[in-house]
Order: sequence, then C-alpha cells, then structure tokens
Amino acid sequence: MLLALAGALAADAFAVALCQGAVARPGFRGAVRIGAAFGAAQALMPLIGWATGIAFASAIRNVDHWLVFGLLGALGLKTLKEGLSESESDCRTLSGWTLLGAAVATSIDAAAAGITLPSLGTHVVLACAVIGGVTLGLCAAGVFLGAAGGQKLGKKAEIIGGLALLLIGTKVLVEHVFFGG
Repeated sequence: MLLALAGALAADAFAVALCQGAVARPGFRGAVRIGAAFGAAQALMPLIGWATGIAFASAIRNVDHWLVFGLLGALGLKTLKEGLSESESDCRTLSGWTLLGAAVATSIDAAAAGITLPSLGTHVVLACAVIGGVTLGLCAAGVFLGAAGGQKLGKKAEIIGGLALLLIGTKVLVEHVFFGG
C-alpha cells in the first residue's frame, strides 16, 4: 500500500521529469539533481502534513476515515483530470529556484496525504523516506525516458497516479466503515 501511495504521489513529479528530459537532456548528474529535488520535497511534505494532522488529531478522530477518503479522492480526481486533459504541458528547463518551486508545487498533494499516514498503519518517518526515495528514483528515470522521447508517458503516469490515489482512499473508507479497520 505504501509503495502504491508513493508512486501515486510521484506521478506529477515524474511527468515534470519526463518533460525535463525531453527539453533539457541534462545527463546523469542532472537526472540525479532533478530526482533529488523532487524526492526531497516529496519526503518533507508528508511530514508537514502529518504534523498538522497530529495537532488536530483529537478533533478529527471520529471522521479520520472520511478525511482520508476526501483528501485522497480529491487529489486523485485532480491528478486524473490533469492526465486526461488535452492541454500540452508547459515544458521549460528548470534549475535553481524554478526547480525548487516546481518540486514544492508538485509535492503539495503529499502534504495532504501526510495527514492520512497514521490511518494507513505505517511508521511516518519510514513512509516519508519511501515516498521520497520512490520519487527520486522515478524522476531520475523519467529524465532519461523523456530524453529518449517519452514525454507522452507523463499523461499516462498522471492517470495511473490519480486512479491509485482514488483506490487507496476508497480502500481506507471501506475498511473502516465495513470492517471496523
């Protein structure tokens, strides 16, 4: 479940990495730099979301499963909509502050997902490390795929990521409502 969540959260960063590979063709060091930027942001943001959720834990305890379902469902629908849209991506070379901005922008959904981590039954620090590591690996690979002409894969990655987020949110809700999970 954690790997599915990590992959789903990494989908939009992967799409940007494909784009970077197609436009900038940054080579091995550039691919690692891009992967590390996105991976670090994706690892940090769930921690921020989790801390926010802890601050309000007593207030949301009775509705946490609905919150998980709502947050992951909304993120999934947004990601799915972006993947199904006909618009072309605004692909330009990212470096420095623009790379940092893109990394943070694509990881906002990870902050929202961080609120849901305790209900998924996983250790938060481990989850953040896995989310960051999966994102780093996918983004570095995405740069190479993009350079090889795989920019169209970005839309498919967003569709798969959106569906995965929807399924995870639904699973949490069904387990809690019907099976007392």
